[in-house]
Amino acid sequence: MSFEVRPLGPSDRGWVAALAAERWGGEAVVSRGRVWMLPDLPGFAAVESERVVGLLTYRVEDAELEVVSIDSLTAGRGVGSALLEAAAAAARRHGCRRMWLITTNDNLRALRFYQRRGMRLAALHRDSLARARELKPSIPDTGYHGIPLRDELELELLLPAE
Repeated sequence: MSFEVRPLGPSDRGWVAALAAERWGGEAVVSRGRVWMLPDLPGFAAVESERVVGLLTYRVEDAELEVVSIDSLTAGRGVGSALLEAAAAAARRHGCRRMWLITTNDNLRALRFYQRRGMRLAALHRDSLARARELKPSIPDTGYHGIPLRDELELELLLPAE
């Protein structure tokens, strides 16, 4: 692993906003009917030779950590795995017993990635993207592989007490 994972700081807001615009169509992300502004959230950057190769943002509520966004800019090098490990460590530091995230029904690659890292399907939020589009109209009707974007899938990792 030739990159390091470090916590985000105030000086990271600018590039986080730019990356969010590029990868998420803006700074706002909708999860379970709530809007989150990625530059406002805590998180981690994966950095290699002063170049960002990954980003994860999260929020903590009710002793649970939600991974709000995760982006690996270099596939197959362990960036996403390292970011998830950092988030799980942050969840434990916050006293959380559960780390969870939302992905969409079309994101087959993400489903494979998360399940291979120990996460399990926890819920299907049927037709939830219709509500999400009310909050963020730029969410497309069709996603990866021509699959209609309709549902949110919730995955979780239960964290053992330390």
